[in-house]
Amino acid sequence: MVKVHPQYIKDANGDKSFVILSTKEFETIMEELEELKDIKLFDQAKKEDTGERILFSDYLKSRESKNA
Repeated sequence: MVKVHPQYIKDANGDKSFVILSTKEFETIMEELEELKDIKLFDQAKKEDTGERILFSDYLKSRESKNA
């Protein structure tokens, strides 16, 4: 869990409208979000995996023939 120490800026009505975080806290949150995105993409790819595999050399040959 990321520990943050937010500071708030309030509008004229006294409602919180902006949050201030330290650069380190902000960067940590962004890194965590990226990691969550990667996990989500991995889980989706795993769900869609049919188990079919080809050799890398065969893949390269098929690309070469498509580009020719």
